Amino acid sequence: MTDPTLVYDDDCGFCTWWADFFAERSDIPLVGFSELGDYPELRDRLPEDYEECSHLVTDDAVYSCGASIEEALLRSDTVGPLAGPIDFLRHFTDYNRLREQVYRFVAGYRDLWGKVLSKTPPARRDDADG
Repeated sequence: MTDPTLVYDDDCGFCTWWADFFAERSDIPLVGFSELGDYPELRDRLPEDYEECSHLVTDDAVYSCGASIEEALLRSDTVGPLAGPIDFLRHFTDYNRLREQVYRFVAGYRDLWGKVLSKTPPARRDDADG
């Protein structure tokens, strides 16, 4: 694997919106949970409970949950001058804990967020095609 890859819940409209957000602003390939059977080497690198959150997988690391979104943001063209402060804050346990709490809070209400920010998940698009 040479490129970082974002692994996400491709049955969730809100998650799909975020995945597409990163796809439009970076070179990060996307792989949905439903596609992992086609990528056994990628699946083997994910934690056992991988369906609990998104993951950004690189050659030398797996970033999960809030860290995956943060890492995807840093690799996109949207962060700009915030990259330095984010890199600095990552060295503090309290920041990392807060990042994960925010991720869990947002993920816990993704059905509600999906009413505002949502795209038809690829798995559902395929079902509609027949």
